[in-house]
Amino acid sequence: MKKIIALTLFTLLFSCTDDNTLEVYDKAQKPAEVNIKGYSKPDILQLRLNGSPVPINGKASYTDKIETQLQFVLDKDESSELGIYNSETGAQVAKYSITYDNINDYKSLSFFNLPGIFLKTYAVKPQVNLGKVGFEFIFPNLGEFSGSSLTNVKGVLKRENGAVLAEFDNIGKENFTAVKIYNFFSTSAPVYLELYKPGTMEPYTGSGLIQVKIKQDIGANMMVIQEKMENGIVVLKGDIDVADYL
Repeated sequence: MKKIIALTLFTLLFSCTDDNTLEVYDKAQKPAEVNIKGYSKPDILQLRLNGSPVPINGKASYTDKIETQLQFVLDKDESSELGIYNSETGAQVAKYSITYDNINDYKSLSFFNLPGIFLKTYAVKPQVNLGKVGFEFIFPNLGEFSGSSLTNVKGVLKRENGAVLAEFDNIGKENFTAVKIYNFFSTSAPVYLELYKPGTMEPYTGSGLIQVKIKQDIGANMMVIQEKMENGIVVLKGDIDVADYL
């Protein structure tokens, strides 16, 4: 009788569901922790995890500094969607698919939202001494209209007379460059940023000189470079200064 009972238990434990494949009753799980640090002005945003609003300090929507920590559990074959929405229009600003396998990529998530532009980074205004000018650059839509496959470009900042003020080896899509500082020299004279392929003096796209007119303010300047299409022609703009919002 004992042998029959033992055989029955063995059969139940190792019964197959299909073609000798064991059925998995307990899925592997992994805890997820996402530290969010963002900024939005003037738009009011809402974070949603799998469609459910994320409250921050008791509020379902928020503006200016947006900081919180999300903690949840992911199954092996499960994904969770974190979306950022404009709470007034309902439009989706950005989304992130967080899975069991990529959770380490989302331990820290930063963003900076301004009218018409969304940066996947957090901006901190650099310290610039009195009488000095500091510049940082970011190029979030590099290649969107030019078709360039580059992930970063070289930038050379010059005065109108061609004198070099600063060089930036890697202006990329996701993070601001390190700040470069020089002596302030004019309240009205613009400066120009020339863009090249990294490590060369070749234009990053096309064959002609690429020069972006940049406004120069005393103190910190955190400029967003953008490709835009105007009358069927790709043009470069550098008229958004994130430092104005900080």
